Amino acid sequence: MMASATGGTRQFVEDPAELSGGDETFYLEQVTIDDGDDDEYEYEGVELDDDDVADEGEEDLDQALRTLKLKRGMAVDEPPSAPEKPEIQERPEVVDDFIRNFLRKVGMHKTLDSFQREWYALKEDGKLNEEDVGAVPDVYLRNQYLRDEVKVMKEKVEKMEQIANKARATWDKFRKERDFHKMHHKRVVQEKNKVIADLKRIKNHYADFEPALAAMRKKYEAAMKEKMMMKLERDRLKAKVTALETQVMQLESIRPATDEASVAQRPRPRPTGASLPKQPRPNPFFAFSDEPRAVETYALQATAQAHDVGVAAVAHHPTKQIVATASDDCTWRMWTVPGGELVMSGEGHADWLSSVEFHPHGSHLATGSGDCAVKVWDFRTASCSATFSDHTQAVWDIAWHDLGDFLVSASMDHTAKLWDVVAGKCRSTFRGHVDSINSVCFQPFSENLCTGSGDKTVSLWDCRTALCIQTFYGHLNAVSSVAFSARGDRVASTDADGVVKLWDVRKVAEYCQIYAGPHPANHCAFDRSGSILAVASDDGTVKVFNVDLAACATDDGKASAHLNDLRGHDQAVQCVVFEPNSNKYLVTSSSDASYRIWS
Repeated sequence: MMASATGGTRQFVEDPAELSGGDETFYLEQVTIDDGDDDEYEYEGVELDDDDVADEGEEDLDQALRTLKLKRGMAVDEPPSAPEKPEIQERPEVVDDFIRNFLRKVGMHKTLDSFQREWYALKEDGKLNEEDVGAVPDVYLRNQYLRDEVKVMKEKVEKMEQIANKARATWDKFRKERDFHKMHHKRVVQEKNKVIADLKRIKNHYADFEPALAAMRKKYEAAMKEKMMMKLERDRLKAKVTALETQVMQLESIRPATDEASVAQRPRPRPTGASLPKQPRPNPFFAFSDEPRAVETYALQATAQAHDVGVAAVAHHPTKQIVATASDDCTWRMWTVPGGELVMSGEGHADWLSSVEFHPHGSHLATGSGDCAVKVWDFRTASCSATFSDHTQAVWDIAWHDLGDFLVSASMDHTAKLWDVVAGKCRSTFRGHVDSINSVCFQPFSENLCTGSGDKTVSLWDCRTALCIQTFYGHLNAVSSVAFSARGDRVASTDADGVVKLWDVRKVAEYCQIYAGPHPANHCAFDRSGSILAVASDDGTVKVFNVDLAACATDDGKASAHLNDLRGHDQAVQCVVFEPNSNKYLVTSSSDASYRIWS
């Protein structure tokens, strides 16, 4: 307890502390009593018994409590009654305490120390009166209380906003998952409906086959019955023929000797058709050597739109300035060079054309097609003079023998066939490749031919025996084209990796390798000198190489074998040929439906 008296005012300040004396509990409050205050309080003296009054030095808390009870008229030993609930009255804070609390709250400790020193110095000197100080107006306390409430409410609002944001994020997540599952469900329903429709369509499709299968089954049974009847008829006729032969032998045995002599003198029928020479002819290109032309300066000279779709092959006439083109539109056409005027065209194949070749004498034209047929066209009659259709799959390439009596074709059915144009029949079939034969050519002035296959091999064949005499291995992808040099001592082959290999026929070994990739090399052709090789590439260019330089090129600075890149086609170049007489120019055909002349 603290007590202060200033002027006529007494003030008691007690912390609300709990005082326990005996069996009762008391609370002390702060009360200010003014001497000049006219109120209803009356003070009177109370006489204390000697037994109850103790010396001032011996006064303690218990004594004070007993004295207070006696003043209130309560028995000392009376059991305590239920304590009344105290009422707490808030009093305005004095100014100095308000300032101290404010400075301590904001952390202005130095200012607080200065204030304390100056405050107590003034108070010690008596220059500071309590009346002048007064209490803090209630509005400040109320503002402070409201600020505290606002702060608490802001914290609550922030917490609520965080909770709301989390709830909103969770709701957005659930909404997205709902939309995802809804879209997934719709997609599954659409796929299910599509599958159901496909099943119905397939069922209807197969239901349409049932009558056809039944009809084919009946035809098969009828054919088997006819086969059995034919076997019976064959056996009957065979027995009849045997009997007739026996009768003929008996009749011949009784004929006079003159009849036998006359029969012996009758000439036997001569076999029809052409025959292959037993020995190779002299190659005129060994007698002289042509200098290779300066293909480094070759450039585009003429362009002709030959067909409406891609041109698969082009061939040059052996003696005239005429070229022939074969297209995917199932037709072939002849054009003048370099004028580009149409001379003749032919139709007759049922599918795309893959190859075209002039007869060595220039009187006929041969074409190979995807309809498994090879046709020979006669310029004098302007019609098809022969059709060879023994292949079971598409024909990829054809080549004439230098005598002009034989024609060879390469097919997707893994075989090559030698056709006798005079007799109009197949003379030999070359079997041995295990994949499609993509290219074929004759060795000049001999009876040997070369084939390139999708089984990555190049093979040499003897037309007289239809046997393979040599196979070259080395390609890592399907062989797309093969070509002999004019001397016949070199074979060039290209593959789908853009690799070009030169093979020495005499040494039966690889001569050199040229890389023309990375795009596939579709076709290749030698010039008359045998030193220049043109390669038609799938990237729309024609790459020209000197094979002599390629054979001797090393990594220590030799001249490059690559001479030129002929650019001008818009799509893949499918075929390339040199002008056969003077090498003045070369002709190319492309998938862009045009042929172009370079010189």
